[in-house]
Amino acid sequence: MVTFKDIEKSFEAKFAHDEDLKFKAHARCNRMIGEWAAQQLNLTGPQAEAYAKDLVMAEFERPGTDAVFNRIRADFDAKNVPLSDLQIHRKLDEVFAAVLAHMKAQG
Repeated sequence: MVTFKDIEKSFEAKFAHDEDLKFKAHARCNRMIGEWAAQQLNLTGPQAEAYAKDLVMAEFERPGTDAVFNRIRADFDAKNVPLSDLQIHRKLDEVFAAVLAHMKAQG
């Protein structure tokens, strides 16, 4: 017979799994966004790689903020990249949704 404790443990395990999945998805998303933003900024090779890594770390340094978006916005403004806030947010949402779907499909 299934007890309330068993159900509670099951929900806790699912919650922990989902949170871990979101964490990994955000890191992958930030890396992919970093690669995209690097292209927009005409960065290549090691510079592009370093930029993508910096964006991954930006969220760890300032969790709970929009650090990745703010960094991209500032860098685009500095280099006169003509993309709006809405376009950047759409790209962030698009990449995160794709990464999350891919990760869920893999199990």
